[in-house]
Order: sequence, then structure tokens, then C-alpha cells
Amino acid sequence: MNLLQVTVVVGLLVAGMGAALIGSVKVPLARRLAIDESRVGGLVATFGFVMIPVVLMMGVLIDLFGKRTVLVLGSLLIAAALAVLARSKTYWHALVSVVLLSAGWAGLINVLNVLMPSAFPGSHVYATNLGNTFFGLGAFLAPLVVMLLLRRLGFTPGALVLATFALAPAVLALGADFFLGGGRDAVQGTVSEAVSFWSNAVMWLCAVALFFYLPLEATMAAWFTTYLGDNRVSEGTASALLSAFWLAFVVSRLAVAFNVFQLPPESEAAVILVASLAGAAILSGVVLGHGARLAGALVVAAGLAFGPVFPTLMAVLLSHCEPATQGRAVGLFFALGGLGWTTIPVAIGAFARRTNVQKAFSIAVGAAVGLAGIALVLMAG
Repeated sequence: MNLLQVTVVVGLLVAGMGAALIGSVKVPLARRLAIDESRVGGLVATFGFVMIPVVLMMGVLIDLFGKRTVLVLGSLLIAAALAVLARSKTYWHALVSVVLLSAGWAGLINVLNVLMPSAFPGSHVYATNLGNTFFGLGAFLAPLVVMLLLRRLGFTPGALVLATFALAPAVLALGADFFLGGGRDAVQGTVSEAVSFWSNAVMWLCAVALFFYLPLEATMAAWFTTYLGDNRVSEGTASALLSAFWLAFVVSRLAVAFNVFQLPPESEAAVILVASLAGAAILSGVVLGHGARLAGALVVAAGLAFGPVFPTLMAVLLSHCEPATQGRAVGLFFALGGLGWTTIPVAIGAFARRTNVQKAFSIAVGAAVGLAGIALVLMAG
């Protein structure tokens, strides 16, 4: 591996950890600050709301000042967030930490997706599926690592160890060869490609597709354990099945990255269509089916179906954008996705309060059908 590849892999592990961090520390943090679930929910909501405008801004910074600058900035912000969290003694300290965490995560997730084709040479779909496998591993390992550190070292030292790890991408980036973009060439490109950026139909379609997809992932992560419990699955088994769900995500991304199914070139839209239709069918089974065995099988199957959707959408986006505008394109992509992330799960939660979680998954079915519709338009185009 060259240093750029090492930098991107470590950065993706840190970004995955950042995505899972609030959920990983919420119990010891709530105990430390004496706050209830509603205030923890406020921290989660703050992360999503801050990410939407910041990810757009980070995209502009990538195109103007280069990838190295934003990668270093994102890494430093996440490390600062963890340092503040380590010393937090009030809810407002925790809130500042989450704002810094969201801003840093927005920077890392944008620039790392732009860098994947450079770090993993080959097709875009290979690069993005392989790269996002490392992100998934970071998210999967975060709760285990956080729990181990907090138990062995305590809250403050454990959080400071995580902050040190978060600095690793910034240190590595200082020596890596960022041979695509940054500096003067990027600034010149932003002027010449401005018109094509705003008129890029594929970019807008990908962004709308992410609006439908991100809330699906958020919904499954948030409510699958409740759904399993409602179907008489024990708490321990439900936790294991949720881990199996995330591992299925990783396996399906690797399968697409290495073309296990021998798909022809430029079949990315077809992959998204098949995955979204399969996901809609699986989620329909969640709404209509009953029983512990069926519920467990559906959870794992959902991971296999939905795993390749995000990275394959990213591959479509990057392959249809000029290098000089990719930062802004990825920023817009995540911003529209973030709107779906912060609105559709709220509707699902409200519906679940009136009925139950299982019936509320019918809204997720609708989102999966919407995703399939966008995939059809991408195929036609």
C-alpha cells in the first residue's frame, strides 16, 4: 500500500467511528452528565442538522484549496471534538463536542469519497465499494472499541485515546501524494466548470436517490432491535443480529467491489435498481411477517440488499462529474441525503408511536420504492 492508500483507509476507519460515536458513548455520557434520553436525542439531531450546511461548505473548500487541506481539517475537528468530550461536565460541553464532531465528519466523509478512485485504482464502483467497506468496519468496531477503552481506562482517558487516533489521518496526509486536485489547478477548474456543475442531471438524480436511501439506513439501524424484540427475539440475540446486519453490509460491498456476480461494465444503475427492489420486498416482509426466525432472516437479508447502494450511487456520481467540481458535487449529494436522514425517520417514529414499529416500516418501503424509481431514470438516461 502507498501512503495515500494508508491515509484513506485510516481516514475511513476514523469516519466510521465518528458516525457511530454518539450511539457508542450515549449510556456512559448520559450517566456522566445526568441527562435523559430526550437530551441524548438532541445531541443526535444536532449532529444531523450541523452536517447538512457544513458538508456543502467542505465541498467548496475541497475544490478551492485541495483535498489535503480538508482531510487535515476534518481530522483535527474530530480530534478536538473528542478532547472536548473527554473533559465535558455539562450538557453544553457535550453539545459543543457534537458540533465539532459533525463538522469534522462532514469534512472527512466528503474528501475521502472524492479520494477513493485515486487511492484504489480501477473502476469507480470498485473504488467506492471497497473504500466504504473500511468505513463500515469503523462503524462496526466503534462500539466494541469504545466499550473496551471506557471500561479499562475510564471516560476521560478513553476519549483522549480516541482523539489521538482521530489525529492519525491528518499526520499521514502531510506526507501523502494527493496527485489529483488541490491548489491552483482546482481554483481554475471551479470557474470553467461552474455551468456544467449546476446543469449536471445525473448529480441531481444521485442526490435525490440519497434522500431516499440515507433514511432507510438510519431507520434500520435505529429500529431493527425494537422490531426483533417485538417478534420475541431475546435482547442478546437481537444485538448479535444487528451486528450480523452490518457485517452483511460489508460482505455485499466487497462482493460488488470484486465483481463476484460478473456484472458487465456500466451496470451501476442496474445494481441500485435490483438492490432497492430486493430491499423493498424485504422491508415488506418486515411489515407483514411475524416470528423470531423470519425476523432474524429479514434483518440479515436487508444488510445484504442495501449494502452496495450508497457506494454504487457514489460511483455513478463521481463518474459523471468533472474532477474540479467533485467536492461540491459530493457536498450537495450528502446535503440532500441529510435532509432525508433528518425528516423521514421522524415520520417513521411518529407513525410507530400511533401504531407500532413493524407497521411504521411501511414508510421505509415507500422510500425504497422511491429509490428504485430514481434508479430506473438513471438506467434510462
